[in-house]
Amino acid sequence: MTQTIVAPEGKQKLTLSWISVAFFAAFHILALLAPWFFNWKALGVMIFLHWLTGSIGICLGYHRLLTHRSLQVPQWLEYVLATIGSLAMEGGPIFWVAGHRLHHAHTEDIEKDPYSAKKGFWWSHILWLLYPQKQFFEYESYRKYAPDLDRHAYYRWLDKKSSFLFLQVILSLFLYALGGWSFVIYGTFLRAVLLWHSTWLINSASHIRGYRTFPADDNARNLWWAAILAYGEGWHNNHHAHPRVAKAGYKWWEIDMTWWAIQVLQVLGLAKKVVL
Repeated sequence: MTQTIVAPEGKQKLTLSWISVAFFAAFHILALLAPWFFNWKALGVMIFLHWLTGSIGICLGYHRLLTHRSLQVPQWLEYVLATIGSLAMEGGPIFWVAGHRLHHAHTEDIEKDPYSAKKGFWWSHILWLLYPQKQFFEYESYRKYAPDLDRHAYYRWLDKKSSFLFLQVILSLFLYALGGWSFVIYGTFLRAVLLWHSTWLINSASHIRGYRTFPADDNARNLWWAAILAYGEGWHNNHHAHPRVAKAGYKWWEIDMTWWAIQVLQVLGLAKKVVL
């Protein structure tokens, strides 16, 4: 079921996906049940999975490793990190990487950037997901922007909607076995909603607020509280100025938790050719 409207710039039509609306609405509504299922163990599970799927899966795996190739890890570990990233429910690795590479190649271009901040805060935050444009959401269109991933059968499997939803079901069943519905509400639904908004704020708020250390032809900015919520990704001006650099926080007080994880991998001998 869809609803078609004319885009603000008047150059194309946007179609509202009611399936996407229902999906995100359902997760937000179920997340609101959290106060009735509260216990400290459930909260701890939510915090741990937010970090695991957010910092390790999305920020390290999807972003710095797969998108920008800021470091190299063994293939088996790359697959593990991509699998953890898929548990964040932000799409499969080919979809995510292709969209982010387009974002860097055409930052804030209202036609070529999937989540251009020039279309407004809410467009770059969530509306781009509710009004999916074919060139960014159809596999045959976006796969060409991530050919290195598309060559892997495992990444093609992870990129299927049924696959990352299947993994989420497995995780939820595991959480239920460990701690019942409280673990599911906190570990699946509340964790997903908080992680979504943490990630989306980099697309929206970090292109509106904050300071700029490096001059650039885009509006990416360093936003301290977004960096805390998104494990270092909020140092967005730094990142856009030097996208292949593995470390996002450059000054001593620019906290970058994902960089700490990369350093641990270096010490263990699992991360090599780290771009600095």
